[in-house]
Amino acid sequence: MAKQKIKYLYLLFLLLILHIVVAAQQTVVTGVVTDLNSGAPIPFATIVFKGGRGTVTDSTGKYKLAGTNQINSIKISYVGYKTVTKNIQVGKSQVIDIIMEVDPLLSNNVTVSTNKRAPYKNKNNPAVDLIKRVIANKPLNRPDSYDYIQYDEYDKVELSLSKIPEKITNSKLLKKYQFLLDNKDTQKVVGKTLIPIYLEERLSNHYFRKSPEKTKDIVLAQKRVNFGDYVDNDGVSTYLNRLVMDINIYENNIPLFTHEFLSPIADVAPTFYMYYIRDTITDANGQKLVKLYFTPRNTNDLLFRGTMYITLDGNYGVQKMTMFISKNANVNFVRELNIDLDFEQGTDSRYHLIKSTAFTEAALTKNSKGGVFGGRTVSYKNYTINKALPDSVYAGPSLVVKADAATYTESFWNTNRHDTLTKAEAKVYSNIDSLEKMPSFRRTMAVVTLLVAGYTAIGPVDMGPAATFYSFNPVEGFRLRLGGRTTPKLSKRIYFEGYGAYGFKDERWKYYGGVTYSLNNQSIYAFPMHFVRASYQKETKIPGQDLEFVSEDNILLSLKRGLNDKWTYNKYFRLDYVHELPSRLSYTIGFRNWKHEAAGGIVYQTVKNGQTVVVPEINTSEITGQIRWAPHEQFFQGKVYRIAMVNKYPILTLNYTAGLKGVMGSNYNYQKISFTFDKRFYLSQLGFTDINFEAGQMFGKIPYPLLSIPRANQTYAYQLNSYNLMNFQEFVSDRYASLFVEHYFNGLIFNRIPLFKKLKLREQLAARVIYGSLRDENDPVKNPDLIAFQNYNGVVSSFSLNQGPYFEGSVGIGNIFKFLRVDLVKRFTYTNNPYITRLGIRTRFRFDF
Repeated sequence: MAKQKIKYLYLLFLLLILHIVVAAQQTVVTGVVTDLNSGAPIPFATIVFKGGRGTVTDSTGKYKLAGTNQINSIKISYVGYKTVTKNIQVGKSQVIDIIMEVDPLLSNNVTVSTNKRAPYKNKNNPAVDLIKRVIANKPLNRPDSYDYIQYDEYDKVELSLSKIPEKITNSKLLKKYQFLLDNKDTQKVVGKTLIPIYLEERLSNHYFRKSPEKTKDIVLAQKRVNFGDYVDNDGVSTYLNRLVMDINIYENNIPLFTHEFLSPIADVAPTFYMYYIRDTITDANGQKLVKLYFTPRNTNDLLFRGTMYITLDGNYGVQKMTMFISKNANVNFVRELNIDLDFEQGTDSRYHLIKSTAFTEAALTKNSKGGVFGGRTVSYKNYTINKALPDSVYAGPSLVVKADAATYTESFWNTNRHDTLTKAEAKVYSNIDSLEKMPSFRRTMAVVTLLVAGYTAIGPVDMGPAATFYSFNPVEGFRLRLGGRTTPKLSKRIYFEGYGAYGFKDERWKYYGGVTYSLNNQSIYAFPMHFVRASYQKETKIPGQDLEFVSEDNILLSLKRGLNDKWTYNKYFRLDYVHELPSRLSYTIGFRNWKHEAAGGIVYQTVKNGQTVVVPEINTSEITGQIRWAPHEQFFQGKVYRIAMVNKYPILTLNYTAGLKGVMGSNYNYQKISFTFDKRFYLSQLGFTDINFEAGQMFGKIPYPLLSIPRANQTYAYQLNSYNLMNFQEFVSDRYASLFVEHYFNGLIFNRIPLFKKLKLREQLAARVIYGSLRDENDPVKNPDLIAFQNYNGVVSSFSLNQGPYFEGSVGIGNIFKFLRVDLVKRFTYTNNPYITRLGIRTRFRFDF
């Protein structure tokens, strides 16, 4: 009897093992759902195990359905199409592509309706009630809700040419580059043929600690294509990653293409979005989900439309989201943008992001035959929740790149990357490497660099900048200039730079010579800079003109309004030490001897013993110091300058200058101190505001050319950091405080005006004010022994700000033809000063998304 019981128990045990083995054989079905006639992918189609659980296709028509049931068929359905049923193999992984046909019974139905859309209301709307629960639970579902979180991350950024006409690909002129054009990728996106030209991959570990808050990323391996010396590869990488940053749906705003898009689950999202419940489904894990469709109330705003799946487990988390932007959205050059976010339930029952995919296609115009296709895919694995780590893990900078990160072989990447490259993607590395070595490509890039950056390479020397070769002004007349600088090809330690210029009216030579020694054995033009420099310069200058990124002898700025004869001849000898730290804190220490004499309409003169005496030259020696902190600052590197990419963090700058009387013939003792605060405030759908605040104080008895002269602008270009209706050297102060405020509405108003919204215009509003004063000891009217204020034909043209603040404001329309901005600028104070303009139109050119 006992043996018989054992026999039955053994049989039951075998049956249990057999059941477990069968159940463990997971059925996985993947594929693409497309339209029969057009071949286009069908997003949001529903795929289910017949009579069981299901999923939906993403924005590119792809799907993945997995389960351990014994169902041998799947059903595919979508509104307006015939339902399709396909047999599958149980317990196996398989690829089944689905072609759907329009259902004529549905498509030929005649619907009689009015042109009026049923009014949409938030009140008593179950879809809005649901999204409010999602919003209320964001603090619990967002990644930073944990005390500690860590995971592995794989990041892939790619760039491809799309829709290239055959006339171009078959052109004899491009015969040498046929190997590049033949590398076509038809697997990446259904219905698109792509030619990959850029690929970047990165594997990293991410660590987060809530208190004290610290985020740290350790890059274990990275790889990217290399275009050689003609392209700033680091700058390209930074810029592409900036265009499509990490997408966190639980943040109120999502940064894309230099804009801020409002998340469909932002705190204020119900004000700007409409929501509709489409269905209730059960996923592969038995979780009930609500399929929620969302769309903008105004399709021109920076909003998304798409579908999200919300869990009904009490957490109201997002399980999946697919979204795209409207074709009417006020974004330049972008023809389409698709974003897919996939979440997976963790051991803590919360849903964690496991994959983020963003694909976009851009072109100069909507009707352009060709375009550029870009994408970023981020995969997350091995989440570890609330595991405390030693403080040493979080110590140091937030981003650490391992020294050997770029040395790993392809076999390492094949094993460790989270995603599999397509055949065309895998080939792009070798293709670009071959392209970079071609002499014809290098010649082409040399011409492009000259046109765009203004420099052309001659061996280890860059000649330029081209925009300064020719210019003119009232003092020098016709002016020619030729210059250049050495590159790291000559030496990574020592750099030489110089130019020579000649004015045919004043018949004087101007020149510059400088030598720089790099203390970190890297380029002195790239972050982090660490160098010492000695230089000597003999040059003209306009007091009160401060131009960013461009030289004053740039031909594009030769045309100026009003009296433009206030110039000086200057001789500078400088010694500078510059050190930038990885924390974005930098400091500069320098010495300068500055000799300058009046030129043009300026005359330096004083009164001594009742006699007018001309001052031939002002000589001053100074020590200078600067401390600057710019958290999380990133740059796009140019040949002669670098452009800081504006972020949400403030930039603080403190400057100190001390005049040293008697050093190298210096005539004055004084001190100057100034502080600057810069910040961009993002205001979601209201746009963003740039604020610049500056304050300064001078101590000692100082002639007015050494005092604070506000940045004036007498060109016809709109300058962001200057007073656009102030004349050169019009105001002088020894203490001041200024505030620049510029708000960008991003089409908030025009998007709601029927005729204007199609033009995608954008509004700007700006105000500039400066308060200042001049102490009696520095006022030449009360101290005739000081250099007198300037006058023209006996009329004084320089003033103090003792009578009140200077104030100007402007309203502008931007994005005209996608690159032009026009502002109407009005001056509100000191309107009785001579030779001024009270009202003016200024323009600015800028390409932006």
